[in-house]
Order: sequence, then structure tokens, then C-alpha cells
Amino acid sequence: MTNDKPLAGIRVIEFGQFIAGPGATQILADLGAEVIKIESFNGDNSRRFGVSEKSGHRSGMFMAYNRGKKSVAVDLRNAEGVAVARELALGADVVVQNSRVGVMEGLGLDAATLRAEKPSLIHASISGFGTRGPSRERPGLDIAAQAESGMMSLTGEPGGVPLKTGFAVVDAATATAAANAILAALFRCARHGEGATIETSLLAVAVGLQAQIWAEYGCSGELPRRAGNAQPLVAPAADLIQVRDGHIVISAYMEDHWQRLCRAIEQPELGTDPRFATSNDRVANRPAMVAILNQALGGFGGEEARARLEAFGVVCGVVRNYTQVRASADVQATGIFQRVLDGKGGEVDVPALPFTFGDGAAEATTTLPELGQHTLDVLAQAGFSAERRQALLDGKVIATGGAA
Repeated sequence: MTNDKPLAGIRVIEFGQFIAGPGATQILADLGAEVIKIESFNGDNSRRFGVSEKSGHRSGMFMAYNRGKKSVAVDLRNAEGVAVARELALGADVVVQNSRVGVMEGLGLDAATLRAEKPSLIHASISGFGTRGPSRERPGLDIAAQAESGMMSLTGEPGGVPLKTGFAVVDAATATAAANAILAALFRCARHGEGATIETSLLAVAVGLQAQIWAEYGCSGELPRRAGNAQPLVAPAADLIQVRDGHIVISAYMEDHWQRLCRAIEQPELGTDPRFATSNDRVANRPAMVAILNQALGGFGGEEARARLEAFGVVCGVVRNYTQVRASADVQATGIFQRVLDGKGGEVDVPALPFTFGDGAAEATTTLPELGQHTLDVLAQAGFSAERRQALLDGKVIATGGAA
């Protein structure tokens, strides 16, 4: 099948673990790039994340961020293995890595070393805390970035303990940030032939995600406080309302929207109630406002409440679990889910790119690479002779077909 996707012909070498690095290259793979995943003989640690009998001995993390890639198993503790990886990296357009700071430098696979030989190479590095500060060598995971970026300090109920988000939001956002930087670098390279040395970190992305809150902090000088589901400066905004079969959220903080909400719940007099006259008043009297909304809407089912409110132009959403989300006609219409063959005779649907190019073409089913599945094919395409490939196998420098 002809690859007519935007990144067709682009080769990416990934030295990745877990989410941030593999997530960035997954975006590139979905856009048509050939992504070659360099793995140790033990493989990406995400291959074993959450694997249990209950999960069918499959890793959801690995399935989410490694579909359609090629796996090459190389022993980077071996000088010959490093030489193999170096040749592959220099034959690529893009190299992506999220190893601990100093690891790639120690192997001679860092940006400075590789780009000295190939200036047009785009080399992207993802770290936990950046490469310039005192925490440069600390191991960095999503949860540490959430904690140290201020994100957890403002997440949770008023007076409660700090909370993390329900998923690895910083890892996922860092993957997107890195992919965006790589796409910009590829565009510049296509125009001017220039490569790029790209660096980002979980900490930088986590801080950047909170740009609005940082701006508000700069304006007021007041530390943001945990406000639960509510937005602390306006109301109602993201306020959680209990209905007959669950919960909905409502956003109607603009004055005309508040008036519409009052009419929707058949209490137009609330529109002139001094307790709720302005958004600031509604923030100050939020408990009374939420109690009124709970009472007015509590007898409706979630979808009934949504339909009624939207008939009056009020923004709202039904709080849905994953089963309900998957059954949603709106979600199905996005075409975001892509079928992945798990290599064990099963299939799982996972989200792919959250956008299309307007051609309406359905994504093909993709497969997960076995550890070392493509080692020999990739090396052959890179010009390694049959004799050299066999010598590398015999010397346990490379492994193939899951036999590492």
C-alpha cells in the first residue's frame, strides 16, 4: 500500500521508554514516518507495565504508544552495539530519546556528537527536569513533574490534599510538545537543509500547561488554591451538578449565559437575585448557587438535563465513564479509535491522532512490534551485509524476533 501521509519517506530512530519519547514518535508514525525503535534485549520497560492475567498479559501503555513501529534489539552495553545504533541514527532524519541526562552523551549518541557528523539531523531529547539546572541528573517521571510544577498544589478539593490528574497528563503533553517541535524542525530542514537540536522536559511542559494560572498569579500575587471541580475566579464554570443518574458539569459564567441558565431551570428571578448578580457574587455564594442547581436539575437524567440546558444555549457536559464514552455517537464520529493487533491473537481499540486532513479515510489496523522483530530487515536496508548481520547475531550484539 502506498504511503501518502504527510511524513512519508521520513525515517525516525527512537531510543525511548514509557510515554514521552515513544508518544512523540507515535505521532510521527501516525503521520506516516518510518519509526525504528531501538530497544535493549529487555525491551522498552513499558512492555511490562501493568501486565497481568487480568490484562491478558498485555501492556496498555505499550499498545498506546508503539503501534506500527519497527523494533530493533541492540545491546548498547557493547561497543559494537553502539556502533550499530550510531549507523542507524546517522541514516535517519530524526532521532528521539528520553534517557536520563548523560546516558546518550556517554554512548556518543547525543545531539552534539551525531550532528557534528550530520548537521542536517534533527535530534530531540526529553528529560525530566531539563539539562541546565541542579536537578538535571534526577530521574523524572510524570508524577514528579506534576508535583514540582505546581500542578498538584491546585488540584483537589478545597481544604483537601493535593491530587494528581487521573492520567499521565504531563507525559502525554510532553509527547505532543516534542512532536510539534520536530515537525517545525522538519519544515525548516525541508526549506533550508538545517537540522536542529531540540530539548524539552516534563517540568517545562507541566509549567507551560498552566499558562493561564501563572498569568493570573502574576496579576494578583495570590497563590492559586484548590477549588475542586469549580473554577475559582468565575461561576458557574465546571461546577459539578448531581442529576438522577450521575453528574453533569455546567459553564454559564458570562452574564447572558447565566440569564439563560436561570430561564432553563424555570427560575428567571435568580437572574436579578443580588446573591448571583455578577460572576463575582456567584463565586462568593457558590454553595447556595450549586444547591439551587442540584435541586432544579436533580430529577433529570444526564442526557435530559443536557438537552434542556442546550436548548437555552447553556454549555454543559454529561460526566461519562469509559464505556459510555466509547458508545458515544459523537466520539465514534471522530474516528479517533484505531484497531491494534496485540500480537497475541487479540485486538484492542486505542485512540490515534485527534485530527484528520479532510479526506475521511479510515485508519488501517496496525500491529505492535515484537521485541527485535525487525532487527535483521532494518539492518539489511541500512546496508549491513548478510555476513555482518550474522556476526552481530553470533556475538549477541543484536537479537531478533522476540528471542532476546
